[in-house]
Amino acid sequence: MPVTPTYPGLYIEELPSSACTITAAPTSIAVFVGYSHPFQTKKFGAAVRIFGFNEYEREFGGLFKSSRIDRQLAYAVHQFFLNGGSVAYVVGLQPKFYDGSGVNQQDYLAATVEIPTANLVLTAREPTDAVALTAKLSNIRTSNAVADLQLGYGSTGETLRGLDLSITDPTSDDHVVKKINKLSTLVTASVGSAGLGATFPTGTTEFALAFATTPDPSWTTFSANDYVQVFEQDSSLDKVDVFNLLVLPGVTDALVWANALAFCEKKRAFLIMDPPANSSADGAGLGLPLIENQIGSVPKSTNGAFYFPYLRSLDPLDGKELALPPSGFVAGIYARTDNNRGVWKAPAGLETVVNGTTGVVEEGRMTDMRHGVLNPKGINCLRGFSGIGTVVFGARTLVTENRSLQQWRYVPVRRMALFIEQTLLANLGWVVFEPNDEPLWTAIRTSIEGFMLSLFRQGAFQGGKPSEAFLVKCDSSTTTQDDIDNGKVNIVVGFRPLKPAEFVIIKISQLAGQAQS
Repeated sequence: MPVTPTYPGLYIEELPSSACTITAAPTSIAVFVGYSHPFQTKKFGAAVRIFGFNEYEREFGGLFKSSRIDRQLAYAVHQFFLNGGSVAYVVGLQPKFYDGSGVNQQDYLAATVEIPTANLVLTAREPTDAVALTAKLSNIRTSNAVADLQLGYGSTGETLRGLDLSITDPTSDDHVVKKINKLSTLVTASVGSAGLGATFPTGTTEFALAFATTPDPSWTTFSANDYVQVFEQDSSLDKVDVFNLLVLPGVTDALVWANALAFCEKKRAFLIMDPPANSSADGAGLGLPLIENQIGSVPKSTNGAFYFPYLRSLDPLDGKELALPPSGFVAGIYARTDNNRGVWKAPAGLETVVNGTTGVVEEGRMTDMRHGVLNPKGINCLRGFSGIGTVVFGARTLVTENRSLQQWRYVPVRRMALFIEQTLLANLGWVVFEPNDEPLWTAIRTSIEGFMLSLFRQGAFQGGKPSEAFLVKCDSSTTTQDDIDNGKVNIVVGFRPLKPAEFVIIKISQLAGQAQS
């Protein structure tokens, strides 16, 4: 604080620092958008932050079986955490049935069954279009008022013992409805329209909770509008201050892609995109469309990358093999690489071994020559290598073929720029309303140079010394008097990015007939 001299001698005045420390922004907070469990999602449409798959299960119900609902969201989140992810936001969409024109015809309904004489209604907490849920009354006793309820759903089962219809107090913990709802993970209970009955049916009785809805075969649970609404201004996701990666597991709709990329550009985030499920590396013997012919429909943006093919994985629900889109796996690889090496390192190469997969799908296997056709088109391939496993082996953005945007050809270069932008935006709020003159400019330069120097020391830039690696300018050459009069201060930050060594060329010459010393 300022001192007021009153006597001859020495005085000490502590001066506040004009520079502010800059804290690096996060680099691998991922957002996942997709259809979640229809009956166990706590809140549809809201961006919920989670730190592990156990939290996803608590908030969104986890993995589930269904022949009609797109189930890729839960598997993608699971693979993200399995491969190195640590923080995510999830936006769960509510499954509904849409006709061919995208009109909502019917909500996805839970299967129900009413137990006669007891007038007790059981409602499934799991989809039953692919796996039936059965309920069996057994060990009926005490004049048919007490029974055990056995529930089965695929390989899952549970038994609720001692359900007693004679307890009529609805506040009692042993009331049949309250007891079922407290103990069962497969069904909920409610009282039928005629009121709770006095007895269970005589003898062992089995009921099936079959698919409750009767959708037209052409109806689908996918609607582009469900996704587009997530990216609108003032949506729940739009109010998330910072995220870095966006994943739409299995989605290949052009309208959704376009809106997602525009949203990423607005939020300084990066979209990890999946290929169509039925696409082939070379078409050999499969009759499937070539992936190289499908990339043309993908919107071009500096803030996205396209990955191919699908990966084989064992389903945790039944141990059977299924094909999953690569985006969830790849998002985890991004996070792992950021943590181990830094955002400036390409999330690709032999160190990016993918966990949770038994390899690429058969139609996605390729040769070096075929890979050489796909890579220049910006199709980042996942490949299996003997003795290593499946790895990410491409690091190009969607603008690979656009010569005017070659500075953003590589994923790590674009993501490095986004990281610096997010960091400076988050840390320079103190500049607003400060006197716009040399002291402020000096403070700004000092703050940013300190941050950039810390990155240089971590090996984030090309160049042997700071002056070769980055520059920070904020002075009268960047901010003119006219700018000052209009309340502007202009800062120029430049850096020399590290670009991945895609092509390692080894030159070998033969030495013949030369003397050896």
